[in-house]
Amino acid sequence: MPNDEIRDDVAAYERQVSDRISALSAAAAAGELDPAVDIMASAIERGGVIQAFGTGHSEAFAMEIAGRAGGLIPTNKIALRDAALWGSHELSELIGKPPLERDPNIAADLLATVELHPEDAFIIASNSGVNGSIVGLALLAKERGHRVIAVTSLEHTRAVEPKHPSGKRLSEVADVVIDNLAPYGDATLHDVLPVPVGAVSSITAAFIAQLLTIGVSRRLSTPEQVAPLYLSANIPGGDDHNNVLEARYGSRIKRGA
Repeated sequence: MPNDEIRDDVAAYERQVSDRISALSAAAAAGELDPAVDIMASAIERGGVIQAFGTGHSEAFAMEIAGRAGGLIPTNKIALRDAALWGSHELSELIGKPPLERDPNIAADLLATVELHPEDAFIIASNSGVNGSIVGLALLAKERGHRVIAVTSLEHTRAVEPKHPSGKRLSEVADVVIDNLAPYGDATLHDVLPVPVGAVSSITAAFIAQLLTIGVSRRLSTPEQVAPLYLSANIPGGDDHNNVLEARYGSRIKRGA
């Protein structure tokens, strides 16, 4: 392929990404993420943990929220494999058909692996926002009195049918909804190849996760105390700093593969 075509594709994709990042930045500056920041900061102030969940590529969002350098320590990542690692499911179920993420019954099994506190808040990411495990976990969290934040593509979720027996989408269950601004189908370049290419939801979701982390950290920090944030484990003193703060939450936060 000629280099000028490659350059055009790269430039087109950069515009798709940068326009969405700029829009999210403007939304955050205008206070549109404040309701989510309020829920997360309040949960932590009251001794709660932020429970993050996502399946497929949306698990990357949960990884941005929980357990990374510069991230909040009172966070826990829930993953589908937890049902096998910590629950009674077989590993073979993780690669079965249909995908486990579509099974609404897995939500209760996943929640059973989590050591919940009454003040915990949930933040759940799903581009489509319709799969059974995603909606099921959000519904169970709400039933138990927890606040739920959704990060989803409103354009996509409104264009597809819910797969949970309740007939609900994640956006219809959550207390606060953040639009990741991904288009229907996620991919943004429709004139490059016969099939659209250039997905953006992972990039915008990661940006949202960091905006929320910054907002919550600012809210929790005082002249006397800094927000409970991870230092990189790969710098001197990082492990010692992190271990002391993690110990406050014990087994309520799991840091696994």
